[in-house]
Amino acid sequence: MRKLPPRYLTMLLLISLFLSPGIIKAQGDLLITPRRVVFEGNKRSMDISLANIGKDTATYNISLVQIRMTEDGGFETITEPDEGQSFASPYIRFFPRTVTLKPDEAQTVKIQAVRTGDLAPGEYRSHLYFRATPKEKPLGEESPEQQEQATISIKLVPVFGITIPVIIKVGTPTVNVTLSDLALTFENDTLPRLSFVFNRTGDYSVYGDIEVDHIAPGGTVTTVGLAKGVAVYTPNTRRKFSFNLMGGGTIDFHKGRLVVTFSAPSDVRPEKYAEAIIDLH
Repeated sequence: MRKLPPRYLTMLLLISLFLSPGIIKAQGDLLITPRRVVFEGNKRSMDISLANIGKDTATYNISLVQIRMTEDGGFETITEPDEGQSFASPYIRFFPRTVTLKPDEAQTVKIQAVRTGDLAPGEYRSHLYFRATPKEKPLGEESPEQQEQATISIKLVPVFGITIPVIIKVGTPTVNVTLSDLALTFENDTLPRLSFVFNRTGDYSVYGDIEVDHIAPGGTVTTVGLAKGVAVYTPNTRRKFSFNLMGGGTIDFHKGRLVVTFSAPSDVRPEKYAEAIIDLH
């Protein structure tokens, strides 16, 4: 483990919040980079960096879990794959499995893909789960008020966990995405909210960034929406998505049109997955 300078931790946190949400993932006091692991081609090993940005020493247990994405973009833990889904966990090794980090301390977790030579073409996905271990008080350390209570009480200790996908891609990816059912609504008659549906076909998941541009009748182009790190996982063929747009006070969302673009993340080769247009009136 290594000690991170305070300036470096501050820089990482600022990047995660403002500049690059697709690269670094933070929840609680744990900072993880990168936020997804993908093995394709000859790639068989990858490192993940964990950093404790909190004020207390923390311990995290690491395991592999299986997850289903719902049509609304939520997640459910499963034990058996859905039809058309394959787990990566039988072919993934990682170490260490438990990490204890002091404040401003970081450590690397190594991920390896093994025994993949005979895998059939397709995508294999599991998720690394980082679970914080709650601190337990030794017996007898209750406060005097607790000791005087004659009734039984239950103490709820919040425990957070965070997952990142681990994906093995075998063969040539075949995936196609379209956007449909575009609709613009207004919350409280002022806040514009865009909703649409991803339609995915093929044997692979798709992951990228959403950008929404408003084109005024005079031709002025203004970016009014950004959403980074949006995924549609196999075997799902549909995912509903909605988010608020910017510029409600300066952009006339009753004129012109909106151009919605779904593209590969900025840290990979440029590729436009899908585009759709909604006319405003």
